[in-house]
Amino acid sequence: MQLATVAHPGGATGAAVLQDGAWHALPAPDLSAFLRSGAPVRPGAEIPGAVPVLPLPSPGKVLCCGLNYAEHIREMGHELPSHPTLFAKFADTLAGPRQDLVLPPGLQVDWEAELAVVVGATLRRADRATALAGIAGYTVANDVSVRDWQGRTSQWLQGKAWDGSCPLGPVVVTPDEVDPAAGLEVVCRVNGEEVQRARTGTLVFDPADLLAYVSAFTVLRPGDVVLTGTPGGVGAARDPQRFLADGDVLETSVSGIGALRNTVRFRD
Repeated sequence: MQLATVAHPGGATGAAVLQDGAWHALPAPDLSAFLRSGAPVRPGAEIPGAVPVLPLPSPGKVLCCGLNYAEHIREMGHELPSHPTLFAKFADTLAGPRQDLVLPPGLQVDWEAELAVVVGATLRRADRATALAGIAGYTVANDVSVRDWQGRTSQWLQGKAWDGSCPLGPVVVTPDEVDPAAGLEVVCRVNGEEVQRARTGTLVFDPADLLAYVSAFTVLRPGDVVLTGTPGGVGAARDPQRFLADGDVLETSVSGIGALRNTVRFRD
């Protein structure tokens, strides 16, 4: 099943479910609100001309795992971790699946294609089985990172939380249709050139591990988002280093879910 927040032709948005190739309304203004409501998925009226936008505009928490693919960990000069490396983002960081990523000029902006997990139940000190059952679905993300700011201190927040820098979407696919353990393919392209490709079966900490670990210290609620980390191939690890330029087109996809297409814009 595919869930989304869609824009109606008249400009309003609403939660929706894809049925028989068409979007049908769900009783909420967006998917964040629908998941928080706990309502069952019962397709309403068809929405002609609906277009998926940012699926989760108001998550209570956006948490991210860094260094979670072995090849990326090694390319960044680190040892394999015994525990997840975590940092937070904010809802203001998120951007839609076709939205321009607008940042100030002069920054070292890098790509990080990722699978994101969407929480579907309240999780507090959950074991692995409970965490797995509490997953609402999966979506696509790119943890676009400002490397020169990230490297200013040992804490990564200032390089990871720029407003409108993290595209997410276009849909949330439920666990009955996609299984990260089976090896979903995560791909990133810059101006059509492939720069990252990996399978989620090689994650050090899988989605259930991450949700269980996070829920040990902070409650997770429906609509929260957890990014699972990026594979090797980021620009900062290349020799010479490579960063995004004004007008670059960033394409991010996860097999079985969909693709993002975002243009980088540097503006004062």
